[in-house]
Amino acid sequence: MIVELGNARARWRAGFAFVGMLVLIAATACTTVVGQPQPAGTSGSTGSSGTSGTPDGPFVQQLAGEVSDAGAMTHLTALQKIADENGGNRAAGTRGYDASVEYVSGVLRQIGFEVSTPSYEGSDHDDEGGSTPGRNVIAETRTGDAGQVVMIGSHLDSVQEGPGIVDDGSGVAALLEIATRLGAEPAVKNKVRFAFFGHEEVGLQGSKGYVESLSSADLKKIKMYLNVDMIASPNGGYIVQGGKGSDEEETGPPGSGTIAQVLADQLVKSGVKSPEIIKFVGDDETAFVEAGIPTGGAENGDAKKKTAAQAEAWGGQAGQVYDPCYHQACDRIENVNRTVLGHYVRALAGTVAHFATSPDALR
Repeated sequence: MIVELGNARARWRAGFAFVGMLVLIAATACTTVVGQPQPAGTSGSTGSSGTSGTPDGPFVQQLAGEVSDAGAMTHLTALQKIADENGGNRAAGTRGYDASVEYVSGVLRQIGFEVSTPSYEGSDHDDEGGSTPGRNVIAETRTGDAGQVVMIGSHLDSVQEGPGIVDDGSGVAALLEIATRLGAEPAVKNKVRFAFFGHEEVGLQGSKGYVESLSSADLKKIKMYLNVDMIASPNGGYIVQGGKGSDEEETGPPGSGTIAQVLADQLVKSGVKSPEIIKFVGDDETAFVEAGIPTGGAENGDAKKKTAAQAEAWGGQAGQVYDPCYHQACDRIENVNRTVLGHYVRALAGTVAHFATSPDALR
């Protein structure tokens, strides 16, 4: 994550040692895959606000119930191991990043997803004007309407200063856990696509390169995008982005507020009191917003301080930063708040399932 919470301006900043782990993940993937979705129009409960639109049926409830922080921690442990074996980080353009790409791709292929690693031109941290190829990881279900894509993404790179386990290993791990429990061939109405972007910490280059690589027709197929960046900070909060602000750069395109409300409702269902919805501040969602795609965001805060009201609602320490290890070497596995992670994983799974089975059009 490259911005401070509440900053309204986008800030553009400048092998297979894990085969055993992949076998373990594959075995886990085979144990539980969610069942059939509820047909459109059947009854279910809405979120506490009652504003999320389509009622949530058994498919939403089951996927949200099957995911866990324990499953996500398996992937965070693997990412920590990658960083430890590659100079202490997973920064774009390094061996640690390449190993992260291979790990994520391997997990998804073992589950049965269609996986690609499209390249883009990216400038690294120490580059003085040249460019080097970077790689994203893109995976999607084999089922669902290819003309109606529900997309969720996180960034796969860390800063050079540390392993980036919360920022944004936590987002990566959440997506892998959701993909594992969803399975590659779920009975869904809309195709689900998972994205893992490189060079986020160096000017959002991976997400920008991905969006720019798509044709106008392919962009129109993306029904929505949900960005996940930092969801396990030790003093983290429960924050959602979409539909708030004074212009489209801050609010996202029409439909963004609906995504944010569904995610907020799912957080409430997971046991969170009063999640906050805020404006976008310039992370990997930016390219999708600029392309006119309805967009939402999940984050728990970074270097700013938790307020007294937030601490009362969510727990944690008022007057202390959300993550004291933000962009530092101490952003290791020990930095993870599993309670925060667990709430977000369940809420994100419920949100993905909601839109994957929803007949409603956001655009």
